Amino acid sequence: MMSDPAVADPTTDPPYQSLYRRFRPQRFEDVLGQEHVTRALRNSVRDGRIAHAYLFSGPRGTGKTSTARILAMALNCEHPVDGEPDGTCASCVDIRKGSSMDVQELDAASNRRIDEMRDLLSRVALGTRGKWKVYIIDEVHQLTGDAASALLKTLEEPPAHVVFVLATTDPQKVLPTIRSRTISFDFHLLAAEVLGHLLHEINARAQLGVPPEAIDLVVRRGHGSARDALTVLDQVAAGGLGEDPAHVVSQIVDALAERDTGLALTAVAEGMAAGRDPRRLAADLLDHLRNGFLAVMSRGLVMLPDDVVTELGEQARRLGTPALVRSMEVIGQALAEMRDSVEPRITLEVALVRLTRPDADASPAALLERIERLERVERAGRVGELAGPRAALAA
Repeated sequence: MMSDPAVADPTTDPPYQSLYRRFRPQRFEDVLGQEHVTRALRNSVRDGRIAHAYLFSGPRGTGKTSTARILAMALNCEHPVDGEPDGTCASCVDIRKGSSMDVQELDAASNRRIDEMRDLLSRVALGTRGKWKVYIIDEVHQLTGDAASALLKTLEEPPAHVVFVLATTDPQKVLPTIRSRTISFDFHLLAAEVLGHLLHEINARAQLGVPPEAIDLVVRRGHGSARDALTVLDQVAAGGLGEDPAHVVSQIVDALAERDTGLALTAVAEGMAAGRDPRRLAADLLDHLRNGFLAVMSRGLVMLPDDVVTELGEQARRLGTPALVRSMEVIGQALAEMRDSVEPRITLEVALVRLTRPDADASPAALLERIERLERVERAGRVGELAGPRAALAA
């Protein structure tokens, strides 16, 4: 009996591979948005100026680990071209498959103790089939103190054939003595247009059939991270567009700025109807408010695309600094209370009522917010009064 061709046969069909793994970059030129990094690494490989340790820092999903693997391929490639791996030699194929003995990877998030680090470093002095032995340690900032000290000792006097590539999303937590012994590269989030072009290209190559309007939503949900965006694209291709969680959060912040209690509660109701957990919604709201605060105070600290940062800054200015700070405090307090709350949705709604109705809250922070709002209205009135005589003189 013939099998149904529409049903996958696990004995013959290859297992499904997620988009971010299927379309992982294999050459320096394929890494988007990090030209300042890939250009320097490609030139170093081409000119034979290889450092013994590198530190790749940046938000998740920006290509740190992929670039580290490409560097390992380029260093051990049998026929490199202008610092790029050819991708076809035995060494490149083995590294791409993850079966090369020339490349050792360690995830410090789950292997952070001294025992795992000692086991890894015990093989550093051993010879290798390739020209270079590359150690890639991801989330290096999560190593324990003893493990970090063991790594530091090896970094001080590494074998000549060994290259360490350390990756981290939080470089400030990496020991200064380790940072000082590495060449550091900062990876940036992808701009919306770069991420959009990538998603449209992969949508066409993988024949996903995702409509353009859905791609735009995926770009927003990706927040500049290629891996996060491709994960969302996978979800959209499998289950449709779904509800945009950022829309509900943005609507709540607009309600806070307008002191519109009804709009805030309606947005919460929409989120609950879409299956959002109230605790998750509150956490997303707090994160949104914090990013808005940073967008006003220190724009460079917000790890989001420029157009998103601009929008967050505009929202934060409409809300006003006192109201913004109070909102973060109230939502943060509500999040703590929601852990033990029988009805976390009610806790969130009460917090939003307090924020949209400062007159119903006698706390010092609420009084300060009311005073600041009155001052803003008074300043706006003075500007209007001055504009009248000036307009008359101009006429």
